[in-house]
Amino acid sequence: MRVTVPTADLRDLLSDDLPEGITLDLWPMTDPPEGRVDLAVMPYLVGAELLRVLDGADVGWVQSQSLGFDNIENFLPAGVGFSNAVGVHEAATAEIALGLILAAQRNLAEHVLDQQRAVWRPRFGPGLQSLTALVIGVGGVGELIADHLARFGMEVVRSASRARTDERGRIHGPEEVPGLLGTADVVVLATPLNPSTKGFFDAALIGRMKPGALLVNIGRGALVDTDALVAACRAGRVRAALDVVDPEPLPADHPLWSAPGVLITPHVGGRSTTMINRVAALVARQIRHLAAGEPLENPVPAVMREVAQ
Repeated sequence: MRVTVPTADLRDLLSDDLPEGITLDLWPMTDPPEGRVDLAVMPYLVGAELLRVLDGADVGWVQSQSLGFDNIENFLPAGVGFSNAVGVHEAATAEIALGLILAAQRNLAEHVLDQQRAVWRPRFGPGLQSLTALVIGVGGVGELIADHLARFGMEVVRSASRARTDERGRIHGPEEVPGLLGTADVVVLATPLNPSTKGFFDAALIGRMKPGALLVNIGRGALVDTDALVAACRAGRVRAALDVVDPEPLPADHPLWSAPGVLITPHVGGRSTTMINRVAALVARQIRHLAAGEPLENPVPAVMREVAQ
């Protein structure tokens, strides 16, 4: 059986302990593969359009290095399986979310600018303690963010694609979000991008946010209507802390860069130096499953339904 990886670093981490009968090759997925590939690992943070290279190729399964899987169903050839990188990025992405929230709530960006100008200017900031956070999305990332914020003394309200109750309490449905926004000091978007969530945080929802509240997006940029967000920030209605934006990369002349109250990081949620070790551990498990004839981990159900059709 043949496995391909996109970088020499990842290949080197996997080469020493391969099961018998497994061949490991370097393939960055820029050109069609030669011969059969049983498991192909995608490059990190590439669009689903890259999967066009699989058209007509003999590939059994694709392993992503990302959690997101938006647009995969539009480009994955029929009969090819797909897994996302569950367990690789959740903690690191929650770290970025927490960092953005702390930076925005404690004026850290302004203090950095003051340092560059050698200006001593103490400021009050809203902080986190005793405030309310609305976390939209209760997957691995959303739950870690909720945990972190609760430890800082925030009241955490959760929402997901359907209302339900779990061991932590109430999860509100999407129909309840408009009524919840007016009580939230911080709103965190940690939901996947799909046809039902694309652009869902529009001018109407932004308009329901509490005046001065902070919108944090660590999901996908297209969850938010960017023009509506720029308008609301320019009007001083809300603030924003964003690790993902729409479009990406953000053009140098885009008005979001200069909108007041906006803090932007360039989609670095998963970019910790230890990421490659977690990717290697996941791929190693997938290789062992492959060699043993076992199902692979983390098959994306929506994609699998699309493939089955």
